[in-house]
Amino acid sequence: MAFLRFNEKTLQVAGVVAFYMTAALVMVFVNKAVLNNSPDLPLLFLLLQLLIAVVLLHLSAAVSKRIEIPKLDIAVAKKLVPVVLVNIIGLVFNTLCLRDVEASFFQIARGLVLPLTIVVSCIHTRTTPSKKVVCAAAAVTLGFMVGVAPSSTLPIAAIPSSLSLVYGVLSSLFIAFHAVLIKSSLPHCNNSTIELAWWTNAGSAIFLFPFVILHGEPWTILEMARSTDWDWTVFFWGSIVTGVFGFLLCVAGLLSIKVTSPITHMFSSAARSVLQTLLGVGIFGDILNVNRAASILVILGGTMFYTWAKSVESTPTPPSRQADIESGDRGYIPLKAEGRSSVPRSPGPDTPSEEKD
Repeated sequence: MAFLRFNEKTLQVAGVVAFYMTAALVMVFVNKAVLNNSPDLPLLFLLLQLLIAVVLLHLSAAVSKRIEIPKLDIAVAKKLVPVVLVNIIGLVFNTLCLRDVEASFFQIARGLVLPLTIVVSCIHTRTTPSKKVVCAAAAVTLGFMVGVAPSSTLPIAAIPSSLSLVYGVLSSLFIAFHAVLIKSSLPHCNNSTIELAWWTNAGSAIFLFPFVILHGEPWTILEMARSTDWDWTVFFWGSIVTGVFGFLLCVAGLLSIKVTSPITHMFSSAARSVLQTLLGVGIFGDILNVNRAASILVILGGTMFYTWAKSVESTPTPPSRQADIESGDRGYIPLKAEGRSSVPRSPGPDTPSEEKD
């Protein structure tokens, strides 16, 4: 019987990890395909994903009594404005970064998520990180610097622009802010991550809508639809697929917290990063030179060391799952289990779910 229970547990963990990795990879590559197909519609694409997340939350609430949609409350809405604004700004920068860089380079461009989260957290809590945490952050930062350093082996078309790198750094910074704001925002939602998910997605859609209009994307898509050169089906189906898989990624993040350990999640994230790089090279023809390969390995090594260090220090789950935003997730849907707060950013480019200690 013990053997059977062991096998069931092993299969359960393997299934959750596979589900999580598949959802994350689908998010990155479908997002990238849509942004390649429709580079002038990034905000409209993001808005559709947010709206799909809200719709799926309502459908889930209709099916399961465990999911409750919050009632509209102006007082609560005002208190949640900071976390909603940080969420949508981070998502916009995340989307623009993925649009402008290669899929295999995306995790390098977003490589400062961990160091910036540590810095923001320490400033917010007025604490000093341990030497191991500082070493991990330094290693990840070094990996980022190696990846963005000029290289003569790259063709001009594969060299990321300075603006795309700025998008990546700003996206990482707002992810860090978002991780800190999550804890202070949950009490306003009865400590319900589902309620916070609804407020975040619905609020982000409301804030984003005027900018979609100001950017002229509704008129842009009408002009593109009249053109015979644009395949609208990629944008249409891509929006639906990423919206649904973004929602599923949130579910996967919750299951991952319940079924797996931080160490297991760490290795699955590392494996996903390697797969993402290889698939980027195979699907989109991305360039992988020595600098980029070394950068990815150093960033992964630093993140894994951080996860190990935090486990040794017996603190709550580290922000290692923040890499999920990097996987193309959008529409942040925070989830909570076993006393740990996970913030998988569901619809959106990578990415990546986030956890704050």
